[in-house]
Amino acid sequence: MNKFDLQKNQALKLAGQLKQAATPDRFGAASQAPDRREQRKLDQAAGLVPFPLKLSQAQADKLRAAAAERGVSTNDIVAEALGKALDA
Repeated sequence: MNKFDLQKNQALKLAGQLKQAATPDRFGAASQAPDRREQRKLDQAAGLVPFPLKLSQAQADKLRAAAAERGVSTNDIVAEALGKALDA
């Protein structure tokens, strides 16, 4: 192996280490959010079940706007709307 190949391998090794490194704490909230596995466990403990739903873009925009207006998550708005629809 020549000097160029050694430096190339060291650069590739360093690039791989940087890709696997965790997000630094200086980004604050991004590192505090639970990962998918933890979020799934929290949802299961709360009795929540994943339920995929397809909406038109207009309907999705209305739901997001209503959630932003009331300061709640879109999940809460959808659950409330489904509850009202099923009770009626």
